[in-house]
Amino acid sequence: MATVIGVRFKKAGKVYYFDPDGMWPHPGDCVIVETARGEEFGEVVTGARTVSDAQVVSPLKKVVRIANEADLRRAEENDRREKEAFSICQEKIARHKLDMKLVSVEYTFDNSKVIFYFTANGRVDFRDLVKDLAGVFRMRIELRQIGVRDEAKMLGGLGACGRPICCGAFLGDFQPVSIKMAKEQGLSLNPAKISGQCGRLMCCLKYEQDNYDAVLKRLPRVGKDIVTPDGVGIITEINAIKERVRVRVKVDDDSFDVREYAIDDVRRPGPGESAAAREIPRDKRPRRPRPAQEPAPQEDAEENTESARRRQYPHQKAPKNLSTEQFLEKLKESGGTAPAGAKEHRRRRGRGRGEEAGQGGEAEGRGERRHGRNRDERPAEAVKDDPAAEPTARPEPAKPEVPAETVREAPKPEVAAAQPVDDSPK
Repeated sequence: MATVIGVRFKKAGKVYYFDPDGMWPHPGDCVIVETARGEEFGEVVTGARTVSDAQVVSPLKKVVRIANEADLRRAEENDRREKEAFSICQEKIARHKLDMKLVSVEYTFDNSKVIFYFTANGRVDFRDLVKDLAGVFRMRIELRQIGVRDEAKMLGGLGACGRPICCGAFLGDFQPVSIKMAKEQGLSLNPAKISGQCGRLMCCLKYEQDNYDAVLKRLPRVGKDIVTPDGVGIITEINAIKERVRVRVKVDDDSFDVREYAIDDVRRPGPGESAAAREIPRDKRPRRPRPAQEPAPQEDAEENTESARRRQYPHQKAPKNLSTEQFLEKLKESGGTAPAGAKEHRRRRGRGRGEEAGQGGEAEGRGERRHGRNRDERPAEAVKDDPAAEPTARPEPAKPEVPAETVREAPKPEVAAAQPVDDSPK
């Protein structure tokens, strides 16, 4: 257990615990406390009291002194300088053309640092801005980006109820709010009606949620059966604020009536109780049974089966190509005869080669006709008159005639005269 006092540094800010250290200030007094940023000026909101160690953030800082006249004058001077710094920073932001909105400026109590709070859609490169601000203020500069909820808390304003917004008046922390709370409370899901100044869901949706959860746990959902003093009925509406429920029950004349009961007068149906009688909508008539289809003839059935099989297998599966090793193994197993898959494969390959050869010859003929050549050396008139005539043998091309002047006799090689061989003995 620890004895602490609660100190707040901003209006509607978070309350921090400090050790009074022998001083007993009253709520409303101003004190100087020691923080991680140095000495700070704050206001006491709760007197000295004892709390558990789990609620205290260790190490517990101490109260330096109760604020005197000099401390109050310094705090007022810091407020005046914050307004001047706000206008100077706005001019610098406009000069650098930065996409950011300045929200507030804060001076530390010892004037060692000035903090600028701003909002932006994304990340902002403000390095040049920090250099300009440091040259003007001659102290440490810190730019801190905050969210839209913190912006609304600092600026304040009036809510849809006509009163100051809760976060700027008394809320110290933001509570998580979801669209499920608006659904369970029966509110309109129009964003303009359930959103606050910040554009997020209103914080006041959290205030009554605990009561709604407690009431809805005691009752089934809308549209389910429930036992009432008049019998089993169906829930049509639940009013959690008044703790009443509207139920549609069946009356004596076989009609249905909607009646309202207190939550304590109704209960969930047990396992042995009958279900509620439900009203049948008049506009919904029972459907007529479809006429039974006559069985199709045998021929039509076979055609349908064949067409279904073709739709299921649009292409026949090609035979599997065998490798050399598989072919030899199959050949040994079959006793020297080639397997059916190999024969089919060779037949397909031969057919493919013949088609390729035919296509190649056809393309070659088209190319020769395109260039004005013809394989047949017959005159054009004969080809034109007798297209079915068989082509004759292709004659050998004649050798070009060479003029007589250009023909020269090749020089004959000189042969040395044979000398007699003397075989007589010397």
